[in-house]
Amino acid sequence: MDALDRQIIAALRVNGRATYADLGRKVGLSASAVHERVGKLEATGVIVGYHAVVDPSAVGLGVTALVSIHPTDTADDDELADALAELVEVESCYRVAGDESFIVKVRVATVDDLERALGRLRRIEGVARTRTTVVLSTRFEGRPNTAAVDPADGA
Repeated sequence: MDALDRQIIAALRVNGRATYADLGRKVGLSASAVHERVGKLEATGVIVGYHAVVDPSAVGLGVTALVSIHPTDTADDDELADALAELVEVESCYRVAGDESFIVKVRVATVDDLERALGRLRRIEGVARTRTTVVLSTRFEGRPNTAAVDPADGA
């Protein structure tokens, strides 16, 4: 991966719907050259997908919580992660260092729904206890980190 690939990735992280022509203008290549590079980035697993960024409140998911999961002594991390993936309310799951093994982001419609989701989560085999932090507001989220792909950095 070279500096041009990094510039293409940065542009796609800001606007995943950019056309190959738009990307080409940004990085100084033809649309066909950008198309070929994007295809290679997809084929090698650098670009793993495209998605719409949706306002959770606009789709009825107004409550967000971060839940720290403390495992039992005999818990298997892979099995625990697989069980967490089964809960539709779990949007993101992070394996972390520290007292807990995982931190998950949960999105639901209401506090009552959060209570029910936490009950299901706590019943998963391997979960000893949880600690929940309810998000009051989101200042920013999912913003693309283009520092690693900034051509000015010499990357």
